Amino acid sequence: MAKHLFLLPGDGIGPEAIGEVRKIIAHMNDAMSADFVTDEGLVGGCAYDAHGAAISDADMEKAMAADAVLFGAVGGPKWDSVPYEVRPEAGLLRLRKDMELFANLRPAICYPALAAASSLKPELVDGLDILIIRELTGGVYFGEPKEIIDLGNGQKRGIDTQIYDTYEIERIAGVAFELARTRKNAVCSMEKRNVMKSGVLWNQVVTEIHKAKYSDVKLDHMLADAGGMQLVRAPKQFDVIVTDNLFGDMLSDVAAMLTGSLGMLPSASLGAPDGKTGKRKALYEPVHGSAPDIAGKGIANPIAMIASFAMCLRYSFNMITEADNLEKAIANVLDQGIRTGDIMADGCRQVGTGDMGDAILKEFAGLSA
Repeated sequence: MAKHLFLLPGDGIGPEAIGEVRKIIAHMNDAMSADFVTDEGLVGGCAYDAHGAAISDADMEKAMAADAVLFGAVGGPKWDSVPYEVRPEAGLLRLRKDMELFANLRPAICYPALAAASSLKPELVDGLDILIIRELTGGVYFGEPKEIIDLGNGQKRGIDTQIYDTYEIERIAGVAFELARTRKNAVCSMEKRNVMKSGVLWNQVVTEIHKAKYSDVKLDHMLADAGGMQLVRAPKQFDVIVTDNLFGDMLSDVAAMLTGSLGMLPSASLGAPDGKTGKRKALYEPVHGSAPDIAGKGIANPIAMIASFAMCLRYSFNMITEADNLEKAIANVLDQGIRTGDIMADGCRQVGTGDMGDAILKEFAGLSA
């Protein structure tokens, strides 16, 4: 059965990074009979230039119909002055909202070969393997009212509203507990119940669903600011972290830098299982941004995008062996001392985007033979 992928390369280095995934998809179709069918659309600034919107209705329909969406990156200074409603990032927010992608999975993995590249001491991050589960469609990013009010006399008031309902907390906590069972069986829930009512409810609901359905999983609670401190003090104490949209955004970026580079980390955004087929709508993207300063230079690190495709193989197509082999291929290339500029170290060989992608594909092909 054909596997339908919708590619949204976006802006900046997004098209370069997705270009390396295209090579892998082509190999899997030619040598492994994977039967991937791809289509491509516009998102972000390039979509605004073409359509006056961060994503067109037609491309939104294609995203909704696909088995999975591969997303590159959006934004750049070129579009800093466009209206807020059509800014490049609005395309990603619409995808998340319309596809109901409530669960954002952000692994923070430190490959042994890159332990010295972290800003922390190598012994603190060597072997690091954290999974941050971020609630993605609620909270302060989507809550209403969201506005700026003119109070007169030169004064204005900015309003963003943090809202969570019980069901939203229950379903994201359920994802965290289920995935923890496949790992080290430990979840740390983070919120700010000391100053936020939404944090009080979050703590209560996570505690209740844990007691009712997941008492076999170890559960800890931590204030989100303390969690940020602990991530840079002793990150390997964590297995799965579950948190809301705002704190998840910040904490996952902190965790990303523990690994040495934002260019290394993938993510998956998943919806609820379909009642008939059990399939989830899904979008896969690197954690890094569009990096317009290096776009078009052929020096961007494609590993996060390739690792995002590995997550796609795992979660959307249940191609576990292929996902394992692709992740192993990345590790093998790093062990060989092959580096892009952002993760370069003494004694290693620096390569560009295309050569890094080729090296990973070569390893993947060997492992898959």
